[in-house]
Amino acid sequence: MVGITDGDTATVLDDAKREEKIRLAGIDTPEKKQPFGEKAKQSLSALIFGKPVRIEWEKRDRYGRVVGQVFVSEPCSGEPCPSPVDASLFQIRQGLAWHFKRYEKEQRPEDREAYAKAEEEARLSRIGLWSEPDPVPPWEWRHR
Repeated sequence: MVGITDGDTATVLDDAKREEKIRLAGIDTPEKKQPFGEKAKQSLSALIFGKPVRIEWEKRDRYGRVVGQVFVSEPCSGEPCPSPVDASLFQIRQGLAWHFKRYEKEQRPEDREAYAKAEEEARLSRIGLWSEPDPVPPWEWRHR
């Protein structure tokens, strides 16, 4: 892991030591100047910075970034080891991301269901950005 751009974008080194910008699939986080934008970046950084990650992806976006799921595992020497953490799902559960329904048809059904359920639980719990009275989705904020 080389750097964290924001709550849903990171730069990683591949096995050949080349940098690759990764856009986390299935979510959209607040922009840096929005409420919870910096908190989303800090959350992603705490989760994945400096750790080995596995990326599952199938496309690049219009900016050339890989769009994929980022999985991180904690070092483990005992058995059983915990399952890898899906960074996108983690951000939603923290109340720091929207499930990006515009692209949900590109997700596996089980991921689509898990992301939607996690967002609903975060909303109902009023955690993170859902503690705001009327949080503005980043795709709307960008168009303003």
